[in-house]
Amino acid sequence: QVQLAESGGGSVQAGGSLRLSCTASGRTLRMSALGWFRQAPGQERDVVAVLRWNGGGPYYADSVKGRFTISRDKVQNTVYLQMNSLKSEDTAIYYCAFKSLGRDTYLFGQGTQVTVSS
Repeated sequence: QVQLAESGGGSVQAGGSLRLSCTASGRTLRMSALGWFRQAPGQERDVVAVLRWNGGGPYYADSVKGRFTISRDKVQNTVYLQMNSLKSEDTAIYYCAFKSLGRDTYLFGQGTQVTVSS
């Protein structure tokens, strides 16, 4: 099994910054990607940013390009999401997402709330 430990959510005013972190533990040897999805009230869960663990550039949703940066500590199996210039529309529950080699779907963490007030 894989465990995902998320932290860093909170409330901030528009224009502010937050940093999320997620550490994967357990059966992570076949990890192929680690990143973040989010789900706003009444909307579906969508990808925000993902890192392919064994090479390749990061993927960002168009809505966060230029404002969010995903990075990692490969030794600690940890990804970080630096969120700058936050907007009210960034308000959502942010979920850490883990993908294993040979799987098409992601495993999600419990989520952390991000609230941006205008």
